[in-house]
Amino acid sequence: MNKAELCDEMANRAGLSKADALRALDSMLEISTEALCKGDSLVLVGFGTLVRSHRAARQGRNPQTGVTMKIPASYNVKFKAGKKLKDSVNEAEGVAA
Repeated sequence: MNKAELCDEMANRAGLSKADALRALDSMLEISTEALCKGDSLVLVGFGTLVRSHRAARQGRNPQTGVTMKIPASYNVKFKAGKKLKDSVNEAEGVAA
């Protein structure tokens, strides 16, 4: 599912226009990005948690040439699925919880 399909589905389920659903989704993404940039986590109970994590600088190796290179420190975002989401996905696949 891509962003346009998600907006269409949100509009159908919530009884919104597609433009309103798009504005709502864009606002949610913007607010989430701002929170993660500040170092806050985003917790959506039942769905999951997004947390900013730090990766330290490290040595890497170019796989084509084998030359050692320095990989700079960076931030990344980790997602941990909530129990309700995990249970729903497993149930849809017929996996016993």
